[in-house]
Amino acid sequence: MMNNQVKLDRYKQELAKIYSQRSQNYDESKWHSQITHRLVASAQIKPGDKVLDIATGTGHVAIEVAQLVGDNGRIVGIDISSGMLEQARKKVAQLNLKNIEFQLADGENIDFPANSFDLIFCANAFPLMADKAATLRLWSQFLKPGSYIGIHSIAETGFTGIVVLEKVLENHGINLDVFHLSNTVNTIEKYQNLLIQADLEIISVEMENHGSYLSLEDAKKRWNLVYYPSPGNIPNPLTQLSSKEIEQMKAEFEEELKRLITPKGIWNNGTTFLVLGRKVVDLEEMGRWGDGE
Repeated sequence: MMNNQVKLDRYKQELAKIYSQRSQNYDESKWHSQITHRLVASAQIKPGDKVLDIATGTGHVAIEVAQLVGDNGRIVGIDISSGMLEQARKKVAQLNLKNIEFQLADGENIDFPANSFDLIFCANAFPLMADKAATLRLWSQFLKPGSYIGIHSIAETGFTGIVVLEKVLENHGINLDVFHLSNTVNTIEKYQNLLIQADLEIISVEMENHGSYLSLEDAKKRWNLVYYPSPGNIPNPLTQLSSKEIEQMKAEFEEELKRLITPKGIWNNGTTFLVLGRKVVDLEEMGRWGDGE
């Protein structure tokens, strides 16, 4: 049963609102289905597996996994956006899938039985987690020993629109150290360290490219990223600027994009991380189980 309410801080409330507003046309992007398939294919999914899909959105990962684990498997998909979950539930109903449960929940504040999932996935949302180290440690508690966590995450300079946007913000003296665009894990080494801190074995941490061409109008929509909230309830620096200054920055952003136009459109780089970690098997603990304790 999906919860009707979830307690969120201001940062998460604003995120939930943004994604609910995006939910109606979220599936128009081919990029989401690309990274979903890549993430799911990276893990060894078996019939009967129990899977947790964190920040499930409109259910891309959950739906693909549901068709792999079969009737004896189970998927729990959680998200903070009721609008996204509404779309996910519609898709599941159309496909007549009976092994998926959706819950309105915050991925940084969830409580499942220890050692209860065979796989945990998080596609495209890990950079939005406020405390990434603590979050990954929390998730690892829910994994069965020897089981996997898979993360697909946008790199800091992953999208051309973000790179251009950061350039414009820096030109206007906006400190990216306190702006949400810089709040991500931007190197392979940092992801490896996060896995180690969560007592997860590093299986692989790879950078990939899922680029595509965008129209100028679609590229311009990346401007809306400036209105995303920052973790820690840090005030958005743009709130200190006049509407005239913001319009000037937006115009500069669009001019920079026009310089990137090719006959095929604007190349959107799409650099991502594919991260796979495994919960270490405690042989001493396994031995106690074998003795009947």
